[in-house]
Amino acid sequence: MSDSHGLINPTAGSLLGFLVGGGPMTGWDLYRSVEGSTGHFWNVTRSQVYRELRDLERRGLITAGESGPRGRIPYRASDAGERAFAEWLSAGPGPDLIRHHLLLTVFFANQLDRGRLLELLRESRRHHERTLDTFRHLYDDTDDSLPGATLRFGVRYEEMVLAWIDEVMTTLARGASS
Repeated sequence: MSDSHGLINPTAGSLLGFLVGGGPMTGWDLYRSVEGSTGHFWNVTRSQVYRELRDLERRGLITAGESGPRGRIPYRASDAGERAFAEWLSAGPGPDLIRHHLLLTVFFANQLDRGRLLELLRESRRHHERTLDTFRHLYDDTDDSLPGATLRFGVRYEEMVLAWIDEVMTTLARGASS
């Protein structure tokens, strides 16, 4: 599974990054690490983690250790995996692709009942408020490191999304009064 930016795709690259930077981990450990950090901006499912691990092992980029409790297998990056990770990371990210469900909903909103659209906007607003609160709480415990910069991006992103939702709701309110 390679992409146009080199040997590995971004999901595989991120998993290798955890193994290179954190030592041996099981699939479960990797999933939990992703969930508590990069998962806030790079969504990876458990099934993706295990699928990528199988592919990375097949390609010799990781090696499996002895099966431990509950049959969990620790993996570590091989020398080839460390090189592939370094190549992937230094190649640059390529263009961002926006996949935002609410944007898609609002784009097609003229085909949706306005009451339902307002309900969806309110639900999304509550979700983004909770995420912003989480990020702000985490931000209090973060220094000015580069990983901290990703958290600051998350705070600003959530603030921007909330402001945008408010604009859409204002537009809807103006449309209802005219």
